[in-house]
Amino acid sequence: MQPDTIVLVHGFWVTPRAWEGWIAHYEDKGFRVIAPPYPGFEVEVEALSGNPAPIETVTVPAIISSLEKLITGLDRPPIVMGHSAGGAFTQILLDRGLAAAGVVINSAPTEGVPVVPMSQVRSLFPVLKNPANRHRAVGLNFDQWRYAFTNTFSETQARATYQRYHIPAPGSIVWDSALANLRPGRTDTYVDFRKAGRAPLLFLSGEYDHLMPPKVQLSNAKRYKARGTDTEVKVFPGRSHLMPVQDGWQEVADHALDWALAHS
Repeated sequence: MQPDTIVLVHGFWVTPRAWEGWIAHYEDKGFRVIAPPYPGFEVEVEALSGNPAPIETVTVPAIISSLEKLITGLDRPPIVMGHSAGGAFTQILLDRGLAAAGVVINSAPTEGVPVVPMSQVRSLFPVLKNPANRHRAVGLNFDQWRYAFTNTFSETQARATYQRYHIPAPGSIVWDSALANLRPGRTDTYVDFRKAGRAPLLFLSGEYDHLMPPKVQLSNAKRYKARGTDTEVKVFPGRSHLMPVQDGWQEVADHALDWALAHS
């Protein structure tokens, strides 16, 4: 029996609002679509920007726990799709056997992916430049947003997305992700790359993504070693990090769904 539900997991610096086009698109195809916010993110973009306290305190275990509770309450495993940090969380959900198939779009890496391109360092520098940001919610100014998220958008489109979608990000999680491969023991973003029986996983990457460049996706995908599991990568030409709202996003959404249905 094929999945009838799609769970969309957003990344940092945005909320589920970034999935608004995909939600309507998939609902029109007859699917139940759920785009859950992180714990404490249940308000709109404007409210979170005005009061970022929930952003400062959110943790990866709390995010995964809320997603796990949602998914285990469904009558069958869903297709899970995640963007950016949501891509790393999607991989964790697959590692726990909670999805029929997974698609990650410009995914943040899980623990054990050491590739750190300079464009990624520059994109994350607004958070990493000050250790005190580990205890703050850190936003991007427009120039930083355009470099990290919308570098192939027109300036008009980039400003429109900044106004509609941007919120601060949790400095603690960004810092922990940056240090994940330097700490002994397992971190919050650990997955077992050799786990047998994992659901199929597709990596979708934007050719010109500065924040999570294709080489990060390729390195992450190559670490999955278990026989009998499907792991594929596709790079979309001319795309930036914010692919879910970039012109032509329907092509990305349709490819993600078609692949997931064919492999689930």
